[in-house]
Amino acid sequence: MMLYAINGEDVPDSLEKRKVARSAHLERIDALQKEGRLVLAGPYPAIDSPDPGPAGFSGSLIVAEFESLEAARSWAEADPYVASGAYAKVTVKPFKKTLPP
Repeated sequence: MMLYAINGEDVPDSLEKRKVARSAHLERIDALQKEGRLVLAGPYPAIDSPDPGPAGFSGSLIVAEFESLEAARSWAEADPYVASGAYAKVTVKPFKKTLPP
């Protein structure tokens, strides 16, 4: 198992598309957490605020363990935010956690 960073970049004005798919998106992340594979996950606010309101989000970051790069890519491509059209692009890269130990 290795860590992978999954970076989803939103389409402009993605908030409504996110709302439609949010519960299904979070269920998948919760499953990773229950399996002990999730390091962190969260969205990028579109403005400099912890609650961006109608400005919404510009994307998301998930760092989690997968068997391989291929497995991480397959998981990311099946994300409900991809299906809803909230994500314009998803990038998956191997990740090495150095700090904190």
